[in-house]
Amino acid sequence: MKRLETLSDSRQWSQSPALVAVAGQGGVLSPALRKVERLSKGRVAVPGACGELVQGTLDGEQPFLISCPIDRFSVAEVELTPERKDWSCPPDTPKSIASLRATLARLGRAEMGGRLRIRSDLPRAKGMASSTADIAATVYALAKALGEEVEPWEVARIALGVEPSDSLMFPGLALFDHRGGRVYEDLGPAPPLEIVVLDFGGTVDTLAYNRCYRADLLWKMVAEHREALAAVKEGLRRGNLADIGYGVTLSARAHQRILPKPQLGTVIGLAREVGALGVNVAHSGTVIGLLLDPSQADGPATVAYLATRLPGLESISLNRMVGGGPRLAGVEGAFCTSSQTSEV
Repeated sequence: MKRLETLSDSRQWSQSPALVAVAGQGGVLSPALRKVERLSKGRVAVPGACGELVQGTLDGEQPFLISCPIDRFSVAEVELTPERKDWSCPPDTPKSIASLRATLARLGRAEMGGRLRIRSDLPRAKGMASSTADIAATVYALAKALGEEVEPWEVARIALGVEPSDSLMFPGLALFDHRGGRVYEDLGPAPPLEIVVLDFGGTVDTLAYNRCYRADLLWKMVAEHREALAAVKEGLRRGNLADIGYGVTLSARAHQRILPKPQLGTVIGLAREVGALGVNVAHSGTVIGLLLDPSQADGPATVAYLATRLPGLESISLNRMVGGGPRLAGVEGAFCTSSQTSEV
């Protein structure tokens, strides 16, 4: 398990020759450099999540989570306009704007202007990592527009400067300290699972939720967190999907003492009925997920069945688990998802 070093305030990412040349001219751009920078654009997609596979503490004190990334995305597009110092940004994305300005400051490019656009397939305040996906996509897109390389841990540091985060900026699956960024472990690629995402309504303010650290409860849950984490890690290592299902269900049950979901017991019962591997939750949100082995379960039929058996269900979708990390979104309008969502 890797402990992340604190990012020094004095650290500067390397600048491309074009940007160094511009900086050396005191802001006077040659026609050639104007043309290059006007074409500087980055468009990057980062997946959201159906909550977490496991969330808790390693020892009663060190927080961690393993996000459950799915094929629903936030896409950020950054277009630089160096002749302007202001930014055109969506008014409803203050966290992405904060991350953009933090990234520019770290790069020594605070005077740079441009436009930020975000399109997302992730509802807010549901535990689907919409903020983390927006923030990570923004930072990766800005770096691409500037011709910079940015490491996932650097993106994580910027995200944590805005709010507690998920692990979606890292490739594959990752164990991550979502509150302080002190611990990270690469858990390898995502297994070939489908996730039925259930939402019974309501919202959770994650900032308010994370301001309250429930130390007494977490100490009492150490053994359950340890068992859940061991099962998921062993399942990922050996390709044993049943172990993953066991671990995520244990984590979901344990978390009922912190953020209860009244429908969880019913969903777990139906999961057994339809042959699901297990049930996971958004530990700081509203959604519940059923993990399916697509070689053993009929996803669309399961969705249709559950829609008739769960009163109060507001929406249901069938998604694939995917790995985290950035994807290039190379064409205009490439902001859609392969999932099917139904309002109930």
